Amino acid sequence: MKSRQVVFDIHRLKNEGVSIRKIAKQLGVGRNTVIRYLDDPDRRGQPRQRKSKLDPFKPLIKECLEVDPDVNAMVILRKIMAEGYNGEITILRAYLREIRGKRINKEAFIRYESPPGHQFQVDWAHFDPIEYKETKRKLYALVVIESYSRKLYVEFTHSQKQEVLHGCLINAFRYFNGTPKTLLVDNMVTAVTCREGSLVRFNDRFLDFLRPRCIIPEACNKAAPYEKGKVENAIKYLRRNFMPLRTFANLTEQTVS
Repeated sequence: MKSRQVVFDIHRLKNEGVSIRKIAKQLGVGRNTVIRYLDDPDRRGQPRQRKSKLDPFKPLIKECLEVDPDVNAMVILRKIMAEGYNGEITILRAYLREIRGKRINKEAFIRYESPPGHQFQVDWAHFDPIEYKETKRKLYALVVIESYSRKLYVEFTHSQKQEVLHGCLINAFRYFNGTPKTLLVDNMVTAVTCREGSLVRFNDRFLDFLRPRCIIPEACNKAAPYEKGKVENAIKYLRRNFMPLRTFANLTEQTVS
């Protein structure tokens, strides 16, 4: 290595009685470098740190992570681009991996696909409450996704009651301009009243709502979110990409489609 050769030459010339000034001139290094290597022969030159486009924005990134430690890279990218960042998201993702550490590998599952218009997947998502002056109201979102196209409808509400579920579904059907053959739901009480293994008893009011529309209900097994992975991923998108670092005054500011 070049640095080892420099150290060797510095000590060789010093042992031969050559002055520090002449050693520096002969080897083409600074006098302070000669002095440092004489004081510490094992010293190695420190690699020069390359500046990153991300450096000026690291304080802002830290602030974002303090608000939400699991915030998505895309959300942070929007924040720092608004402040002038013009680099790639790959640099940001590498930095986030560095400060967060390695993630645990996820279990793989076989992907289920359905024909166009055959299946909608439905589930409720929960978010931080909205403050109205001195009161707080719980915030939910009914997430409906068309399984083939991944087209998404989301409606925010303050309730998960039966009539609210039905109203949101009607709005979703209007948005999709049609109804599915099957509707895959979680084990929400407004859809499933009882379950024993593979035997499912659906909520009577829910069945009354679906029957005239010729929709067949399907229910996921308990503790099996992968069975409705498409709507689960949509909810993750809302939590990681849409909601973080945002504030809303009311429901009308939160309609997503």
